[in-house]
Amino acid sequence: MRLLRGNQLGTLTIVAVASALLLVAAGGGGARELALRAAASSWRGLVGGPRPQVAVGQRMIVVLRSPSLAVRVGRAGLQADPARERRWTSIALTAQRRLLARLAAHGVRLRPEYRYARVLNGFSAAVDARALSLLEADAVVAGIYPVRAAYPATTVLPAAAPGRPGYTGSTLAGFDGRGVTIALLDTGVDSTHPYLRGRVLAGIDLLAGKGPAEAQARPDGDGEPERHGTELAGLLVGSGEGPRLLGAAPGATVLPIRIAGWQRAASGEWSIYSRTDQMLAGLERAVDPDGNGDASDAAKVALIGLAEPYAAFADGPLGRGSAGAATLGTLVVAPAGNDGPAGATFGSVAGPGGAPAVLTVGAADLRADAQQVRAVVRAGLQVLFDRVLPLAGAAAPRNGLEARVAAPYGADERPEGAPVPVEDFFDERGFSAVAARAAFVPVGETPEASIRNAVRAGAVAVVLHGSLVPAGALGFAGGVRVPVLTLPPGASERVAEELGRGASISLVLGRPKGARNVSAGRVASFSSRGLAHDGRLKPDLVAPGVGLPTTEPDFDEDGQPRTGRVNGASAAAAVAAGIAAVLRQARPELGATAVKSLLIASAHPIADDPLTAQGAGLVDVGAAAALEVSPSPATIAFGPDVGARSLEPERLVLRNVSIRRVTLYLSAPRLPSAPVTIAVSPTRVELAAGGSTRIVLRARVRRVPPTGVAQGVLRAVPVGGAAFRIPWVLGFQQGRARLLGSVKISATAFTPSDSAPATLSFQAGQVLERGGSASVRPVSRLDVELWDVTGAKPRPLGLLARLRHLLPGRYLFGLTGRDPQGKTLPPGRYRLRLVAFPTAGGSATRRALRFSVK
Repeated sequence: MRLLRGNQLGTLTIVAVASALLLVAAGGGGARELALRAAASSWRGLVGGPRPQVAVGQRMIVVLRSPSLAVRVGRAGLQADPARERRWTSIALTAQRRLLARLAAHGVRLRPEYRYARVLNGFSAAVDARALSLLEADAVVAGIYPVRAAYPATTVLPAAAPGRPGYTGSTLAGFDGRGVTIALLDTGVDSTHPYLRGRVLAGIDLLAGKGPAEAQARPDGDGEPERHGTELAGLLVGSGEGPRLLGAAPGATVLPIRIAGWQRAASGEWSIYSRTDQMLAGLERAVDPDGNGDASDAAKVALIGLAEPYAAFADGPLGRGSAGAATLGTLVVAPAGNDGPAGATFGSVAGPGGAPAVLTVGAADLRADAQQVRAVVRAGLQVLFDRVLPLAGAAAPRNGLEARVAAPYGADERPEGAPVPVEDFFDERGFSAVAARAAFVPVGETPEASIRNAVRAGAVAVVLHGSLVPAGALGFAGGVRVPVLTLPPGASERVAEELGRGASISLVLGRPKGARNVSAGRVASFSSRGLAHDGRLKPDLVAPGVGLPTTEPDFDEDGQPRTGRVNGASAAAAVAAGIAAVLRQARPELGATAVKSLLIASAHPIADDPLTAQGAGLVDVGAAAALEVSPSPATIAFGPDVGARSLEPERLVLRNVSIRRVTLYLSAPRLPSAPVTIAVSPTRVELAAGGSTRIVLRARVRRVPPTGVAQGVLRAVPVGGAAFRIPWVLGFQQGRARLLGSVKISATAFTPSDSAPATLSFQAGQVLERGGSASVRPVSRLDVELWDVTGAKPRPLGLLARLRHLLPGRYLFGLTGRDPQGKTLPPGRYRLRLVAFPTAGGSATRRALRFSVK
């Protein structure tokens, strides 16, 4: 038996009919509060556009056991000259060639698309069924992992007011990141932008295979450029007037590595995305920019501005690659994602943010206020709505405004969520339905496009409906300088109903007034939160991620350099990456892991948000620079708990990174009603300069908390130094994980056939809904075993397939009637046994099916 080959059932012969799965919507209070402290769902389209479906084909990442350059450098105590590093890189590549030669000897020829030898040893390639079996059986192969798509995690909107007024956590007097190189793994960058001031190198274009990493225009000729890389470059090193644009590390140098950009989606349309194999290739060049095999020129910081939705796996290729990068001196920074709240245990954190070595960053909203107006909507003399509403955009009616309300044409023909095209605002004679009126348009997936088109058609205001847009989130979208507001549910439905009846609807807006942003200083509602799939606390910390002014490719119509403001976890990650660069300049003696540790330990806690949303808190480079002790790990995970009341102790290493002797006191604050208590031993330590010691932490479970996650902090107070915090978490798996469901086979008896196989289908993983939020339970590893049950005693025939890191969804296998070695099975009775393993403790789920070969 073997998996169906070729494209007869789609990608890898294992087709995820529904791969990654959910968008979580949060509830809220009244209409005004919802618009100011907005639910995660209301940010849809404002923190990243719709995610295109991506066909990855049969691409897999094959990881070898043979050591990579990073492994060898680690074994050498981080001491190796360039010549040795080049030789070790060559040895890793030789191991790959030998494996490929062994496959060729069996008639299987793989064509690697990307090769990895520095951060890990492996390659990516299209792997068919027979190659998959042979690779799993080869002793040199450590694992085979699926390639998945990753997407930009911000949206740009032309600039209004700065989104981080008064925030000083990104500045350190006398330091600006000078001398530090930040590798930016993203789309291409407009390096000619005046506000980037020559701080951007030519870079490396891995998508095109040659040339500099410049922002590319859409290949179909409409001229739309890649924006995301330029946006993040501005947050790193930008500087300019007007929107008071100032990057977090204006003295640093950006090395753009183009691993994302215009590529064909499954629909055949051009879309902007990346893949995990391309991201890993970017890490290879981040640690070896000139590609000569040694990492002496490695970037000090690597920012991955993309998010692989819900894929918070700790031990996959990107996780291993990030650990390898840290060994070679590069700190990897990545966004937590924009998928908002999630249930207990495993959350909505995106990959590679679940990896222990990655500094995973969530988004905080630091906007202090927003503009609001009184809005009155009438149908004739009947008042349909009368309430104070916040403005979704930056433009405000200075002296009020009164206009009739009109809707575009063609609502029945437009796909749900699609923007309203400009032609829908005009009738057959060319007259605009919204000229000098307030356009009543759906929010959709990309509200800024609908707003821009409404204004092009002559609208003097835009009233959005369908879902609420957060206050001020739109800025001057598309250069739009007319008032934009959203009507809450109920009111918008009444307006739509009256317009459908042909009633005359009017909108009156009063003069704008300031309103306090109740989300100020809080984690943004769209920001993804943990735990990661191994029970680790993610994100590690948060940074400003709402309304940040930055650079945008090209120029405005008046010839001025184009700027914008961005929302999203990628924006927050860029701020944190710039801060990391400043810290690396200020503390050049520290390695990547120590820098990550100090940033987490020194973050300021946000009082009203759980650790699973904020990690250690809001990043602060000044506080990090002052710390004298580096904890490892920087956060403690005691679980997830799978039912035991006595947990294994965790160990914490404290290292003195100062030049003086440090006496340190440790404590674990507790409440009498706490569900979990932590014992620390010892509570007092003395560390010589450069010295380290080990602390033992024991957790005692009293009860399972209602949230499903127990959390707290350890406090460390040095005598005469700055105190710091070490967050800890313990997630509880509520109920036994059922990782396999609805297992079916299309025919219980069939004749072997490569062209007309039987199909095995099953649901892998689980999504648990509790209290209005969802918790993802993925599969760490799935084994498909084949047994011969023709005789009296079942006889194992071997492993038919082994799959790793499956997100919840429905999967299909093609059963061609061949054994794991590719030989045709003789007539008889057989059994398939599926074994699915969880990602963090607990028992496996097993299911079996019988079939006959004719």
